[in-house]
Parts: sequence; structure tokens; C-alpha cells
Amino acid sequence: MAGGKAWGLTGGIGSGKSTAARLLAALGAEVVDADALSRAATAAGGAAMPAIAQAFGPSCLAPDGALERERMRALILTQPTAKRTLEAIVHPLVRQGMVQAIEHSQAPVVICDIPLLAEGPQWRNRLCGVMVVECDEALQVQRVCQRNQLPEATVRQWISQQASPEARRRIADVVIRNDTQEIAPLQAQIQALAGRLGLS
Repeated sequence: MAGGKAWGLTGGIGSGKSTAARLLAALGAEVVDADALSRAATAAGGAAMPAIAQAFGPSCLAPDGALERERMRALILTQPTAKRTLEAIVHPLVRQGMVQAIEHSQAPVVICDIPLLAEGPQWRNRLCGVMVVECDEALQVQRVCQRNQLPEATVRQWISQQASPEARRRIADVVIRNDTQEIAPLQAQIQALAGRLGLS
């Protein structure tokens, strides 16, 4: 994945990372979404499913053979070893998909949207730079509670399992603040980055 056109994009849940990715795509970047690759790998017939079935048994499979996401999410929240096992199965497939997407891209820059970028040091030397989208935790909680219709305690538990803001800043070449519900300030920051990213 070496080369001058691959940038990483990361941020905590509710930070506005996906919105930033859409704005970058509108400027001509190709966005490769790690979550989308992960969902494909864990869909019915997905490349990860035989190993997941072997590791976790039939209770983590939906009737159609896909990953039973709610059950797996609950398991991960209570058993850290389950999270590591799942990641060891899925993450290599995601990395492979990203490498292939970048190699075949004709876009001037490819944005690798990777929620767990700070947790995966193997990514850093494969990217020419990393952008981190962040906001105050209270706003993260508010956004996710509204979007997912979840209780605050559950959202805070999700956030606690992700990398800290400090850990993300340590790998960041660019920090993008998204501290309002208005999109204009985020748009202005993305537009200002266009030249640096090879989009102008």
C-alpha cells in the first residue's frame, strides 16, 4: 500500500469521520471503507465466515449464515479475547481488500477510512499520512444516542473500548475538529486540506 496517494482517515464513533469521508469523496478522492470491507467479509458467504463459525460456534451465526452482529457485539463487550479472535480473522481480509482497491484506483488520492487505525500500528507505514476527526466526548455521545437510539451507558461503553483521543493524535498528521452540528466548519477544514491531499 505504499505510495503517495493513500491517506488514512480515522476517528471515534460519532466524531463525524464518515461525513468527512463523504466530503473528501465529493472533492475527487476515492474512499475505501474498512467497515464496508468488514461487513462484506462477515456477510452470508463472506470470506471470514468459515473461520468465525469454527472459532465461535453456531450461536454467532444468523439464520442466513452471516455474522449475528448483535450477539457478537455483546460478546465482545464482555470478553476481550473474543474481540481479539474476531479481529485476527477479519482484519487481514480487510487489509487485503484495501491494498487491492488502492492498487486499482485511478483517483488522485485514496482515503482509507479505518476506524481502528490507532489500534493497528501495521497501517502507519503503509500510508503517506493520517487524518484524525475528533470532537468532545459529550458531543460524540449525543450524536450516537440520537443516531442509533441507544442508551447513554451503552454508547459510553463503546467509546471506552476505542482508542483514546490522545492515542489517535499521536499518529495524526492532520487533526480535524468537528465540534458543532453544522457541517460548514467541517467543510471549510476539508477544503483547506485539498491541495495537501492532492485534490486540487
